[in-house]
Formats: sequence, structure tokens, C-alpha cells
Amino acid sequence: MRKFIVFSLMVMLSTVTFDAFSQEKKKEQKTRKAQSMTEKVYTKLTEAQELIETGATNEGLAKLREIEQMKRLSPYEYAQLYNYYAYTYFTLERYDDAIRSYEKVLRQPDLPEALETGTVYTLAQLYFTEEKYRKAIELINRWFTLVEKPTENAYLLLGQAYYQIEDFRKSLEPIKKAMQMVKARGEIPKENLYLLMRVNYYELNDYKNMANIIKEMLPHYDKSEYWLTLAGAYSELKNMEGQMSIMEMLYERGDLPKGNQQLNLANLYLLHETPYRAAQLLDKGIKAKLIKAEIRNLRLLSQAWMQAKEFKRALPPLRRAAELSGKGDLYVRLGQALVNLDRYKEAVAALRNGLKKGGVKRTDSANIMLGLAYAEQKMYNQAKRAFQSAAKDRRSRKAANNWIAYIDSEVARAKALKDGLKPRRRELEAPPEAADA
Repeated sequence: MRKFIVFSLMVMLSTVTFDAFSQEKKKEQKTRKAQSMTEKVYTKLTEAQELIETGATNEGLAKLREIEQMKRLSPYEYAQLYNYYAYTYFTLERYDDAIRSYEKVLRQPDLPEALETGTVYTLAQLYFTEEKYRKAIELINRWFTLVEKPTENAYLLLGQAYYQIEDFRKSLEPIKKAMQMVKARGEIPKENLYLLMRVNYYELNDYKNMANIIKEMLPHYDKSEYWLTLAGAYSELKNMEGQMSIMEMLYERGDLPKGNQQLNLANLYLLHETPYRAAQLLDKGIKAKLIKAEIRNLRLLSQAWMQAKEFKRALPPLRRAAELSGKGDLYVRLGQALVNLDRYKEAVAALRNGLKKGGVKRTDSANIMLGLAYAEQKMYNQAKRAFQSAAKDRRSRKAANNWIAYIDSEVARAKALKDGLKPRRRELEAPPEAADA
């Protein structure tokens, strides 16, 4: 994909500049007719040109072959002949043939400067089009030695060629020059200039400069994809606040349509301790079916509601996640949420279900909660058994034993209270004979 994008941009550039140089070649040809070209050759070349430009390319090529069979052609005439061959092959998209023809042009001695300059540049573009990037680099560097005022398009071509061979540092140098040339004219650099500079910084892991170049281009090319790239750069730079601000802005203006993007923003909200916003975003995204109602996302939604102290709202997604997963851990989490809401009977059912299904990381903690849920219902025997199970793990032994001691004291207090009431009943129910006595 990366190469395709750069290649497409270069093809558009090549077409425009090639036409410009073909015009220069025509001018050069006319001005040198009397000096270096016979009338006969000039006439036939003109006839070939007219045929080619009207679409009769086969007839035009036949006319060029007639000229090639002529004797005693000068180097300049050969150069112009091969130049027309190259142009014709280019229009037919026979790029290999065009390249061979341009190479023949450059092999001619004492080429006029304008013809050599135009041919070198066009050949460099053709090499690029054919993905022969190193040859393109060689030719464009040669072209720089022939001209006094290189254009930014030439620097862009060189930068793209270096990029294609993954020499990202060398690619940056001509791109920066092209950028400076455009800015010096008081113009806004083209989008592809910014993009090529950005991607080079990315490949070099230079996220600071990558972020800077995106910030520079955004006032001119305000696209959500560039904002997202900037957010990614901030993430690499550990600037989570900047990343969250961008994601939040895009979400609020409706430019964050993908579920994974909204999930990223929800996680950033949780990271910055704004769980209520995270929960609202997740809830809305799941209802709109932008975010999949799968176990991981439902669990995240439940977690967000819990952190926001919205325990009732945490229950439905957590229950659904537990049912979808069938794993004990999620049922234990559900049980904990129910305990927080004082819904002890439901908590007992969820916790027992979780322990039964297995796969619970901390069975000791689950048993502590189970014992608590039983104890709150004054089901002391069941509570004690749960705490005894928890006490088998040294991590919960102290807490479990404290609970067991508490339950024993509660049972003893209840028994003492009950036993203390029994004598009164016996006195009230004394046998009749005892009363008579």
C-alpha cells in the first residue's frame, strides 16, 4: 500500500513534466534545423510527429523507421529520431521501449544541452515508473549537475526514489529542500510533500518531528486521518493527554466512526480516571453496534461503571459477559458487584456458580466474599464453611480466621441469649404442686 500511494503520485507528476519537456524538445528541434538537420530529415520527422499526435502511431512509427534506414544521419538527427521513438513508445505505455530509446539519445555525442537535460530528467522518471529506483537516483543526480535552478518536483522525485529503496534519511534531504523552495515563494506546500516527510520520520521512529510536521500541515489539510496519525505519534511519545484530547475532539465532531477507535478513547478515559465518560461512550457504542458486544468489551463497560461507582449499571453487561464466557472468574466478579449492592442472595448464587465452573484465579478471595454473603443472611454454618475453605490459602488465612472467630462469637452470643431466656420460661411454667407448696 505504501509503495502504491507514492507510485500513484509519481505517475501523475511524471505525465505533467514529461509533456513539458517534450515541448522543449520540439523548440530545440526547430531552432537547430538549419544547423544540424537536413531538410529531408526535418520534413519526415514533422510528418511522423503529426501522425503520432493524431493517434496514427503505427504509421508514425513506420515513418520513423524510414528515417532510421536513411544513410549519413548526423548524431543530432539520430538523437532527435530516438527522441521521437521514445515519445511515441511513452504514449503507447511501452515504457521499456521508451527507456531504450532515451538511452540511445544519451549515447549520441555532443548533445545540445537542452536535449540532454530534458532526456535525462524524463528517463529518470521512466526508471522510477518501472521501479528501477537506483537508476532513477543516478539520473536525477546527473540532471542536477546540468541545471542551474532545479525545481521542487525534481527534489520530490529524488526523495521518493530514496524512500522506495528505504534510505529514509537520504529521502528527507531533498524533500526538505523542496519544502523550503515552496515556502520561499510564499506558497503552501502540497499535501504529498508533507506526507512523504511524515512517513520518512515514521520509518526513522522520529515521532517528535513526525508530530511537528503533522501539526504544520493540519491547518491546510484538516483530515481526520491526519489527526489520528498525530494521536498515534503522541502515544509513541507517551503524551497520553494530547492523544486523548485529539481522540475526544474527533469523537465529538463525529469523526471517530470505528469501534476500535472508540475503544481506544474509552481506554484513555479510564487511564485518565474519567470512568464515567468511558462507560457512556462504551454503552452508546455497543447499543449502536459500532462496538461489538463481546466478552472483552462488555467486561470493560462493566469495569467502567464500577469505577464510576455506578454499580447497578455495571451488572447487566457483567452478567451478559459471564453468560457468554461460561468462565468462573466473571461470575465471581458478578458476585462481588452484587455484594456491593447488598444483594446477598443473588451474590451467593453467582459466587457458587463461579467456583463450580472453575478457572477462578483467587478461589480464596471468592470464598471470602461467599462467606460474607452468607453471614449477612445469618447463614452462619454455610458462611463458616466458606471461610474455612478460604483459610486454606495463606494469602487469606488471617482474614478468614478473623471471620470465623466473628461467626463463632455471633453463634455463641445467640446461644447465650437463647439460653438466658430458658429459666424464665421454666419459672412461668412451674408445676402446680410447686406453687401449692
